[in-house]
Amino acid sequence: MTNRVGITSMMLLVVGTLVIVEGLTWAADKAVMRPRVPRDQIEAARVVTNPLPADEETIAKGKALYEGKAFCKVCHGPDGKGLGGDIAPGSLKGPLPRDFTDKKWQVARTDGELFWILKNGSKGTAMAPFIPLVLTEEEAWQVLRYVRSFAAVKQ
Repeated sequence: MTNRVGITSMMLLVVGTLVIVEGLTWAADKAVMRPRVPRDQIEAARVVTNPLPADEETIAKGKALYEGKAFCKVCHGPDGKGLGGDIAPGSLKGPLPRDFTDKKWQVARTDGELFWILKNGSKGTAMAPFIPLVLTEEEAWQVLRYVRSFAAVKQ
């Protein structure tokens, strides 16, 4: 009898959780190409360039930071595609983490804009500021070299 009550309670908990999750209204980022830098700061951000070379060593350092200290991989995935490719449309709240393999997005955003986001976060998303709390400026530029390497990945 006790085991039956335990199983019934567990089933009610699972069903209740599914009902709660199903009832949430979530949406993907429909404005993926919209800049995240405020209008009054975007021109200044766009002229900033990455001072580090796009060589194998810099990209490797960026990859190590992406996968480790900066924990970018947690949201943007090990393949840079972001979370959401396997998530049903409308099942998550707010913009999904950016898909770094999106070549159109890669062309649209400058390194300066991406650096600004790493420094200031991205309002309306879960992207928090990382400079100087998590990364130094040099490490941020290394991560951005690695992020840019995703543009070469076949989709």
